Amino acid sequence: MSNHNICPLITMADSDLMSMIDSAVTLEKLKDSKINAIWLEATGCSGNIISLLDAKNPNALYFLEQMVNLTYNNSIMAKEGQQAFDIFLNTLDTEFILFVDGAVALKNNGKYNIVARNNEKDITALEAVKMAGERAKYVIAVGTCASHGGISAAYPNPSQCVSISKVLNREVINLPGCPCNPRWVIGTVAHIITKGKPALDNLNRPLLFYGHTIHDRCPRRSFFDRGIFASKLGEESCMFKLGCRGPVTRTDCPINKWNGHVNWPIGDNTPCIGCAQAYFPDGMEPFINY
Repeated sequence: MSNHNICPLITMADSDLMSMIDSAVTLEKLKDSKINAIWLEATGCSGNIISLLDAKNPNALYFLEQMVNLTYNNSIMAKEGQQAFDIFLNTLDTEFILFVDGAVALKNNGKYNIVARNNEKDITALEAVKMAGERAKYVIAVGTCASHGGISAAYPNPSQCVSISKVLNREVINLPGCPCNPRWVIGTVAHIITKGKPALDNLNRPLLFYGHTIHDRCPRRSFFDRGIFASKLGEESCMFKLGCRGPVTRTDCPINKWNGHVNWPIGDNTPCIGCAQAYFPDGMEPFINY
């Protein structure tokens, strides 16, 4: 594959970030700079927290022990009920990062998504996101639902779901993907801790991971350049005419892949469906086109 469309600066910065995480000097710096974090699951499928737990090199244990102090998460924390929400409230008085996984339901003042109870009162995801989002040092929308509405906001959107940026009047770092690759989460936080906020594009996505289209780096790009297109699934040539959304989708999937660099959709003879796009899923349909 020709790499004439790949920007050396971005590629070098990406590589530098990964080596930076692995360095012993940075390990000590991360320990000294460990910041509190709230991971709030709103209207979604919990796919992003599952994806994070499947992280490799560095893994989720490294992330939780060395990089952040995760005080609250709807799914994986040991405490529950009022005790759990008290920890949420106490964290608001500290310096912390807010991660939001899932969109925010607006219908009936957010009562389509109850995330906790406080003194016998239901707390909606809408309330919790506003409470924490207004006080967090950084807000990171994890996954396409949190970043752009995603599947939760797909037509006809009965719960009136919206992205996190639609309910917070502040900067939100968007990490779209369905689910978000754990490396995009861990890499963004590592950059924040060691170098500050990463450079963002016009959709507030870190250029480190969203700076190029899949088409730019696709191992099947040479087939596209020579006009060799698959006519059905299973043919190992360019799937553009089958509806592949790689030319319009910006992620580093061809380089990073998934499940510890094991594979990714195109490597498994499946067209990219554009799950990290701002208008996924409605704007990406049909996913297969003959």
